[in-house]
Amino acid sequence: AEDALGALPAGWERRVQPDGRVYYVNHKNRTTQWEDPRTQGQEVSALEEALPPGWEIRFTEDGTRYFVDHNTRTTTFQDPRPGAPKGPQGAYGVPRAYERSFRWKLSQFRYLCQSNALPSHIKITLSRQTLFEDSYHQVSTNCFVSVTFCLHNMFLSHKLTMLIKYKFQIGYRLSGKSVINFNMYEFQIMRLPAYELRRRLYIIFRGEEGLDYGGVSREWFFLLSHEVLNPMYCLFEYANKNNYSLQINPASYVNPDHLLYFKFIGRFIAMALYHGRFIYSGFTMPFYKRMLNKKLTMKDIESIDPEFYNSLVWIRDNNIDECGLEMWHSVDFEVLGQVIHHELKPGGDKERVTEENKEHYLQLVTQWRMSRGIEEQTSAFLDGFNEVVPLEWLKYFDERELELMLCGMQEVDVDDWQRNTIYRHYTRTSKQVAWFWQFVRQMDNEKRARLLQFVTGTCRVPVGGFAELMGSNGPQRFCIEKVGKDTWLPRSHTCFNRLDLPPYKSYEQLCEKLNFAIEETEGFGQE
Repeated sequence: AEDALGALPAGWERRVQPDGRVYYVNHKNRTTQWEDPRTQGQEVSALEEALPPGWEIRFTEDGTRYFVDHNTRTTTFQDPRPGAPKGPQGAYGVPRAYERSFRWKLSQFRYLCQSNALPSHIKITLSRQTLFEDSYHQVSTNCFVSVTFCLHNMFLSHKLTMLIKYKFQIGYRLSGKSVINFNMYEFQIMRLPAYELRRRLYIIFRGEEGLDYGGVSREWFFLLSHEVLNPMYCLFEYANKNNYSLQINPASYVNPDHLLYFKFIGRFIAMALYHGRFIYSGFTMPFYKRMLNKKLTMKDIESIDPEFYNSLVWIRDNNIDECGLEMWHSVDFEVLGQVIHHELKPGGDKERVTEENKEHYLQLVTQWRMSRGIEEQTSAFLDGFNEVVPLEWLKYFDERELELMLCGMQEVDVDDWQRNTIYRHYTRTSKQVAWFWQFVRQMDNEKRARLLQFVTGTCRVPVGGFAELMGSNGPQRFCIEKVGKDTWLPRSHTCFNRLDLPPYKSYEQLCEKLNFAIEETEGFGQE
């Protein structure tokens, strides 16, 4: 059977375990798998019919065959082809079909990490006072290629002046201790091969006793993520004044080495995922979607630039030809006082936006707005990330699940949540409200985090609790509003922390509708 399939693809190797089981090594990305790469998930037998469109065959760790329906993003042990025998084909005695849950996907990701882990460990020795610099040199420096950046005091002063000017323009404070000392180091690029970072980490803080059995590395990830993602370094910025999720700062080029730092941060974030550690602060949902190579839509703009989003909605909903607006397929935007002109398409300066072509214009301007000034930074980040954790490993997760994996789940205080909730067209004593809180209290913490993410856009609670939830126009407490009929699904408005809860007739109906809404957010249009 092996010979009949021909030679393995370039970079692949066939190996055999001591127990006789065959596995395959991909030397290009240093991963292993049980499945023969020449079959790509397909049965070797030519006697079987082709699978229906959108279906794929895969195998569990022990070789049991299962089927992936990419149309519905579900899996099953039942062969979907007509006349196929019923039940799983293998040793598993599990239900015939099941949905690919977050826990299941997470376990598969952890299996990939464990099966591609390297023996031994790497030591990272650093000082708490120079956490960023020390971590950068050890995680992201290279003894083979050396580039020296001897920055003069005058240049450093100019750079910091520009950084301070930019930050004060948008209302940030900059303290002296927040400045990285770039002036005296000879930077070496990529000292550690990326695959070395898959070894067990052994973190040592200089001058401190203690062995790293996991706690020290957890602290390192938390502290360093707080440091490198700090908007005061001008690498990242808050999405807007009321959204403290992070996005790449288009003005990061004030640091001429910013792409090196983005590559380092990409490696670091991938290490956090790989080693099962959490970071201090999360990114915007559009940023996670970009990591997952998912299409960005006009709706994604709302959470990061509500005013720009509202202007696009107005264009979409009104007849442009009747309004007398003169708009062209080009845009201007300002970074650090410099106005940058950009054509959305070749010749865009000369092509007017009309009612006939405005749909295409909205698509172009959406893609531009989500990537303006950050293409190189995003590419550097993803390059660094992909070196440690292949982005292919994340393909079954959605952006909300990726946030949970990176930021973890806070323990949700239901009493605090309930105390800081307001109601419209319901009262605290309405039976639907009582059922809702009963539903929340019977959830485990993972499900509560998913519900919180559904209604507010993030699984994180502000430090001050639910009383400090922020909406699009400032402080905005969670609100439950009576909307629609009992046949409707709940709908969330994450910019306003509002849940539209129809007047369901029973607790069971409310549970069913809410569970479906939480799990199928994209399917019914979260707002």
